[in-house]
Amino acid sequence: MTNQNVIVSDPRSGLESSFLSFSPAVPGPLPPPGRFIAVPAKKSFKNIESAAGDHGANRITALLDSMRASSPPRRSSETENLKSWIVHHPSALDMFEEIINASKGKQIIMFLDYDGTLSPIVDDPDKAFMTAEMREAVRDTAKYFPTAIVSGRCRAKVFNFVKLSELYYAGSHGMDIKAPAKGRKYRNGNNQTVLCQPAREFLPMIDEVYKSLVEKTKSIPGAKVENNKFCLSVHFRRVEEKRWTELAEQVKSVTKEYPKLRLTQGRKVLEIRPSIKWDKGKALEFLLESLGYANSNDVLPIYIGDDRTDEDAFKVLRDRGQGFGILVSKAPKETNASYSLQEPLEVMYFLNRLVEWKRSSLQRYQRK
Repeated sequence: MTNQNVIVSDPRSGLESSFLSFSPAVPGPLPPPGRFIAVPAKKSFKNIESAAGDHGANRITALLDSMRASSPPRRSSETENLKSWIVHHPSALDMFEEIINASKGKQIIMFLDYDGTLSPIVDDPDKAFMTAEMREAVRDTAKYFPTAIVSGRCRAKVFNFVKLSELYYAGSHGMDIKAPAKGRKYRNGNNQTVLCQPAREFLPMIDEVYKSLVEKTKSIPGAKVENNKFCLSVHFRRVEEKRWTELAEQVKSVTKEYPKLRLTQGRKVLEIRPSIKWDKGKALEFLLESLGYANSNDVLPIYIGDDRTDEDAFKVLRDRGQGFGILVSKAPKETNASYSLQEPLEVMYFLNRLVEWKRSSLQRYQRK
């Protein structure tokens, strides 16, 4: 059993202090900001390996099947088309008034994935740039609503893409969370720069695995290993499909030596993460708590994302019966989201429309 750490940064001192090491705890409510309750790694996640059984060949087969699947996976019914799917997951633009009506008397909080949501999916992950218009839309959104970027990317990389200091950033699938140093105070939320790092002790292991993966995969053209600080991404979008078996075997040969790490799959990417009970859904709950909206009825979280990992956040909102998940996809996919948007351009339209609505509402209020 490993201990988890939460780090709080004091922007005035420029120092970080690691405080509180926790022992295993029984299931209970989400801990308050600045605390993290650890759970046994072996009970934490269903993943590719657990679904494949104990035999190496089966694990590779399961991994290949997962690599070939879309992310999130296509619905099983081949006869279902976008027109029928959209009935259950209507466009957030078409249903904008319904979303606004649900927000009456509530504080909207925006959660945004990055790749495929604010930026297009590209072959080279280092070139996933957002447009200036999208950046302006996100900046305007943050003026009226607490706004967080929740990404599988390293927090520093996401910040370098977005370049907006007024946002909350949750990198490494929510395992690295930081609030803006200067920001509005919402309810009982504090204005400290809170840095939550529940997997901090895994950093040496992650670096070790990163070096091994780079060495193992260097012979496969197109393969790229990305170090996202608290997790690793093996991108295979540019790898010929006939080499996927080889790539899967190389990745498995490394990860099998590290039972405290788990292997999952995203959108043309294999993810290696610490086996702790933490994901984008937990990050969403932590941020709501940090903002002072834990167990509150007067908040409306809206999460927009396109990938399998965003489903953890969509599920949290559905289970809470509070807020809306919006899946960015042009094709029918299994999802816990309530609404859909087809591409980043529509995400920008939605954000701009949300800002225009808020501005108009404030102007009407000021005239009264």
